[in-house]
This record gives sequence, structure tokens and C-alpha cells, in this order.
Amino acid sequence: MWKVKHRRSSIEIIADILRYGEAGKTEIMYGVNMSYSQVNRYLNFLLKQEFLHKAITDDEHAIYRITQKGRNLLQDVETVLEMLQEKELINI
Repeated sequence: MWKVKHRRSSIEIIADILRYGEAGKTEIMYGVNMSYSQVNRYLNFLLKQEFLHKAITDDEHAIYRITQKGRNLLQDVETVLEMLQEKELINI
């Protein structure tokens, strides 16, 4: 029987991005399987909310680093997702 994968929610996508800790835009884009424009929207949101910090390396590449605020959010999101998954398993 075919099992249909669910679409990721915005919260799941944000958690996927934050899990990188420190990475360049291309690495994040391929890692979370999103288009350039989608990644830009999420990165801009995460920067504006101060969940990520953008740093420029010596060779002038942008690196996105998770902030303490971002770590706190990631921990909270992972807790909620874990709770929801457990609830989903119970209701099968």
C-alpha cells in the first residue's frame, strides 16, 4: 500500500533550517529541499526574528548561524513535534 508523505508545515521547515546551526545558503537550500526563493523568504524571516545571525566570512561568503533565541525555539518546536508524533501513534 502507498503511504503519502505529508507536506511539511512552516514550523517543520523552520526547525529543519535551524538544525543546521551554521551553514551557507546553498547548503541550507539543498539540505531542506527548497527553492532559492523559498529559502530566501525563510532566512529573511529567521533573521528578522533574530533566530539566525548572518555573518560574512573572510572570503566574503554569507554564513547563517543559529542564535540562542533560535536554539530555544528549536528545542521548543522539537518538543511539540515529538508530542504530536506520539499522539498520532496512539490514535492509529
